[in-house]
Amino acid sequence: MRTIKHATSRDFRNWTSGQWADFGDAPLEHLYTNATTPYFRAPHIYLAFPRRFQPWKTLYEDSPSPGASDGMFMSSRDGIHWVRPFLEAFIRPGRDPRNWVHRANTPVWGLVRTAAHEISLYVSRNYTFPTVHLERLVLRTDGFVSVHAGYKGGKLLTKPLVFQGGNLVLNYATAAAGSISIEIQDEKGNPLPGFSLEDSPVVWGDEIEGVVKWQRPASQTDPSPLRRLAGKPIRLRFVMKDADLYAIQFR
Repeated sequence: MRTIKHATSRDFRNWTSGQWADFGDAPLEHLYTNATTPYFRAPHIYLAFPRRFQPWKTLYEDSPSPGASDGMFMSSRDGIHWVRPFLEAFIRPGRDPRNWVHRANTPVWGLVRTAAHEISLYVSRNYTFPTVHLERLVLRTDGFVSVHAGYKGGKLLTKPLVFQGGNLVLNYATAAAGSISIEIQDEKGNPLPGFSLEDSPVVWGDEIEGVVKWQRPASQTDPSPLRRLAGKPIRLRFVMKDADLYAIQFR
């Protein structure tokens, strides 16, 4: 079974013995290459795009090598313990029959910011054919995964967390009929005064860095009412309708 090992070196000559990657409860699969890179918007998080190899699937009977591949997505904070809740392909071979061969669809290392709100990644296509090439794939910033709610709505409750700063910044997209509301709770799940669901601004639109603006109490001089909760354990409860939430950040 092809898998991944994590080793380090200070001089690229002498290496640690390495540790096998831990994928938790995810099933063992042939992960061929990994394209691991720290995410430039959050360098403490490693993103990886391994090519998942299916050696028992062959489209062309006269192929010199068996197999078919697609591209995956996973993340880690230490390069050893990997989170793989999404087992679906991140990059499919697509309609081009020349991409349904053994080692096509290999993601290239690196993520490139190609516009203010855009990330590009590259993948090899048409492996072994004269038409072999790299294809550029485009995502919105942070657009690897989203929490999605349909028209009937959905909810998300975070684990307890401690933040610094005075603003909650969201990367989100809604339909014209969609919305996101946010409740801030204490670590036991009780809504905090001034931050209940009824106090929440209704967020709608499509922004990469949308600042949530709560109403400032008349008795408070700080323009950011959220700042008084900094350093204390809280939970965020999102109530969403026809919306996608890609990332949250405190500043």
